Amino acid sequence: MCSFWGYPVNTMRVVRLPIFLLSIYAISVLSMAAPAAAQSPNPDIDIQCSPSNIPIDVYPGSTRVGITYCTATNPTGYSETVRITITSGGLAFAGPGSVTVGATSSITFEVTVRGDLRMPETTRVVSIAGTVETFNGAPNPNPVQKTANVMVVVKQFSRLQVEASEPFKQLRPKVDYYFEFKVYNQGNALDKFNIEVDNRDELEEAGFQISLPLISTEIDAQAPAQKVNVLTRTPKIQGWTDNYYQLQFKATSDFSVRTEGIPNYQVQMVTVYVRGVYLPGFEIIPTLSMLAFAAAIAYRRMDEDEIELIEEV
Repeated sequence: MCSFWGYPVNTMRVVRLPIFLLSIYAISVLSMAAPAAAQSPNPDIDIQCSPSNIPIDVYPGSTRVGITYCTATNPTGYSETVRITITSGGLAFAGPGSVTVGATSSITFEVTVRGDLRMPETTRVVSIAGTVETFNGAPNPNPVQKTANVMVVVKQFSRLQVEASEPFKQLRPKVDYYFEFKVYNQGNALDKFNIEVDNRDELEEAGFQISLPLISTEIDAQAPAQKVNVLTRTPKIQGWTDNYYQLQFKATSDFSVRTEGIPNYQVQMVTVYVRGVYLPGFEIIPTLSMLAFAAAIAYRRMDEDEIELIEEV
C-alpha cells in the first residue's frame, strides 16, 4: 500500500472529503453574507422628485396644473409601507397618502399641484416627505422622515382692458377737446402699457391735431384703472363741415412684447362727429356786430337829440 508522509493514501482521501465540504459551505455563506451586508439593516427610504422646477400658467383658459414625478427607493432587504406627506405652500395638490415598496426596490408616484385663477406671480416650495410606517410587516419603532423639495413657479401673464369715457362726441370745427380713456391691468403682475392713437396719421391728414401727454404708464395687477387723456383739435376746414371720424386709442402690454412673443393689445374707438361752419376770422364777427349795433343806437340817439333842439327853436 502506498503511503504519503507516512499516512496511507486511503486515509488521506477520508480526511480531504470533510475539508472539501467545509470549504464549499464557507464559500456559500460568505457569498450570501456579502449582499446582505450591502443592505440596510434598519428601516430606510429615499425620496427623489423630477422635475424639481414646475412652471404653472394661471391665465383664463389654462389648466393651472403642474406635475412632478417622485421615486421612493427602499434600500433594505424587507418590504416597507411608506406614508407620503405633501406640504404645498397653499396650493391645491393631489398625491398618494402611502406607498408600499418592496425589498431593494423603487416605486414612482405622481404629485400634482394646481394654482388659483389669476393668482399673483409668485414662487412656492412644495415638500414631498416619506416616512417608513411598517418594516417587514411590523410597526417601525423609530420612524425617520426623508424629504424632497420642488419649486413651483406661478408664471406672469398679460391681460388688459380699455374703456372710453365718451364713445361718441359731437364737436364744432377748430375746437380743443380732451378724450378720456381708462386702462385696466387684468394680468397677475405689474406691467407697463404703451399708449398711442393707432390711426393718428389718418386723423392728422384730415386736419386733426393730436397730443398725447403719456406714451406709457405702469399699472399694478388688478389695480384701479389708469386714466389717460388724448388732447384733440378738430379740423378747421373752411366752410360747412358735417363729417364723422374714428379715433382709435390703443394700449399694448410691454410684458407681452418682451416675454410672451405676441403683442397683447386692445383698441378702443371713439366716434367724433364734427359739424358746423368755420370761416377764417369768424371768431371776431360777433364782436364787430355788437360794436356796429352800439354805434347805430348812439347815432340814432344823436338824431333824436338834434330833432328836439330844432323843435325848441
